[in-house]
Amino acid sequence: MRFKSQQKGSQMPEVNLVPMMDVILTILTFFIIVSMTLTGQQQSVDITLPSTDAGASTLPVPDPLVVGLNQQGQVLLNNQPVGDAQLSQQMQTYLVQNSKGAVILKADRKLPYEQVVQVLGKMRDIGGDRVSLAIDQG
Repeated sequence: MRFKSQQKGSQMPEVNLVPMMDVILTILTFFIIVSMTLTGQQQSVDITLPSTDAGASTLPVPDPLVVGLNQQGQVLLNNQPVGDAQLSQQMQTYLVQNSKGAVILKADRKLPYEQVVQVLGKMRDIGGDRVSLAIDQG
């Protein structure tokens, strides 16, 4: 008994992709040329752009309140050691008086990071998002 599973004359037809790629590249070239010619025909509108000085605020920004943290772990305000209660009272007074003011913590480089973060956390509890850490770019 003979099965017809192998037929010699039936092969899968192949698709030739080269002509299709030629057509696609021709269409792409056409759109590039058309877009280049259309961009040259657009008319521009003359406007005066605002300068950076015109939008600047005329209100002076107050100097930030700088809180120091020395190598011994003491919190300094105006180069004088202060306690947590004094720091809190001074920060609240400064922030009430200066609505645009900021409080900056300037810590010694040699302090452990955990100690700096603890003091910064206490200051954030008082001043919120107006408290930041000073960066030494030296």
